[in-house]
Amino acid sequence: MQRRDFLRVLGAASMAPAAPARAGATVLYDARTIGLGQIGPDPSRAAGALWILKTDLPRVNDFELKPQGACRADVCIPIPKTMVRGAYFNLTAFARKLGQAVVADVGARVWSFGEIPLMRGSFLSSRMAPDVTVPDRKGRPVHLSDFRGKKVLLVTWASW
Repeated sequence: MQRRDFLRVLGAASMAPAAPARAGATVLYDARTIGLGQIGPDPSRAAGALWILKTDLPRVNDFELKPQGACRADVCIPIPKTMVRGAYFNLTAFARKLGQAVVADVGARVWSFGEIPLMRGSFLSSRMAPDVTVPDRKGRPVHLSDFRGKKVLLVTWASW
């Protein structure tokens, strides 16, 4: 190709209209990469808000929208009406409600979601175990409250 022809082709290519923006997005969650074919526009124009199709929610984080809220296994989270708009669901607002870390590169259409504390079981660390009393090897009573503030492994066994 002659230099003159190359410059002509290059000049014509620079005058061509830009390709339309992609309609989809990529979500990174739980060591998975989920490609979404379509995302919704953010009506509030909040930076980084991701509106996904309700039908894509189980693929992203295994939650399913039900009348009682977003449910996964035996956990259901009530959803305010502001998180749902037509066929779309505000995944970013839901993540913030759960205390989940969210990082977004809106320009690249990539959202990364951290671990859900509720599903990790960390919510149990703030609960108080009931005070139980068990005999030690010599038959003296030992109270669980004697170990408050320390990590305790309580092993039980029953013969029945």
